[in-house]
Amino acid sequence: MDVEKLSKLVTEGRNPNTMNIDNVSTLEMIEMINEEDKKVPEAVGKAKESIAKAVDIIAERLSLGGRLIYVGAGTSGRIGILDASECPPTYGVSDDMVQGMIAGGQTAIFKAVEGAEDSKELGKKDLIQNNLTSKDVVCGIAASGRTPYVIGAMEYGKKVGAAVLCVTMNPESEMANIADVPIAVVVGPEVIMGSTRMKSGTAQKLILNMLTTGTMIKLGKVYENLMVNVQATNEKLVARARRIVKLATGAAYETIEKVLQATNNDVKLSIVIIKTGLQKEDAEELLKKVNGYVKKALDLM
Repeated sequence: MDVEKLSKLVTEGRNPNTMNIDNVSTLEMIEMINEEDKKVPEAVGKAKESIAKAVDIIAERLSLGGRLIYVGAGTSGRIGILDASECPPTYGVSDDMVQGMIAGGQTAIFKAVEGAEDSKELGKKDLIQNNLTSKDVVCGIAASGRTPYVIGAMEYGKKVGAAVLCVTMNPESEMANIADVPIAVVVGPEVIMGSTRMKSGTAQKLILNMLTTGTMIKLGKVYENLMVNVQATNEKLVARARRIVKLATGAAYETIEKVLQATNNDVKLSIVIIKTGLQKEDAEELLKKVNGYVKKALDLM
C-alpha cells in the first residue's frame, strides 16, 4: 500500500491530542492514554445495531451445527484467538465451535511472522484446510479493513456460502464492502500513530465479547446472568459452580454439594433438579426437551 492511501485510513491518522506525549510527566502521559481510551466504548456503542445483527446470524448458524471462525493478523488475530479460547471453559461448548485463525499460524500468536498477512491466497488456503462449509460464519478482524490475508478468507467464505462478518475501525474499507454485516467502529487516531493494538485492539475485544456472549445467551448457555454451562475443571471453577447453584436456587450448601456430586458438577442439571424436585433422569429429559435452556425448563414446570 502506498503512502498516500495509507494516510487516508482513520487508524493511520496523527492524533492532535498526543503530539507532545514525549515531553510530559509520566502521570500526564498516562492521563493522555486514559482520555483516549475513554472514547472507545462510546464508539463501539454506535455500532450496536450491526453487532446485534451479527449475534443473530452467529447464533442461528451455530444452532445448526456451524462454527464461528475469527480470521485476523497480528493483534487482531490474537484477540480472535483469545475470545475463541475462552468459550469452552466459560460456556461448556466444544473447542471447535468458536475458533481463531491467524496469519502465520501458531508461531504468529507469540511472535510476528512478517509478510504472512500479505497473502490473500493463504487466507483462503487456511479456511480450505479447516473444511469451511456454508453452515459456518467467517468473521474477519482488521483495524485497517484492508489486510489481504483476511480479505482472502472472507472472499472464500462468500464463495462457499458461509455467513461473512467483519470487525474494522475503517468504515469505507474493502472488508466492510465484502461483509454481509460489517461492524465498523471509528475510534479515531491512536495515541501513538498507527499503534492499533491500543484503541483499535480495545474496541475489537469489546466487540468480540459481545458477539460470543450474546450468542451463548441465545443458545441457552446462560440462566439469568449466570454461566450455567461452566465446566468445573479446577478448584476455582468448582467453587464458582457451587456459588452459581446457590444463587440460582437458594438451597443449602449441603444439598448443593450432594446434587453437584450426583450430576458430576453439571450446574444446569443441578439447578433444575433442586428447583423442580425431579429425579436426575427426569431433569435430564426435561432439559433435552427444551434444548438445554434452564429458564424454559423451569417455565414448563
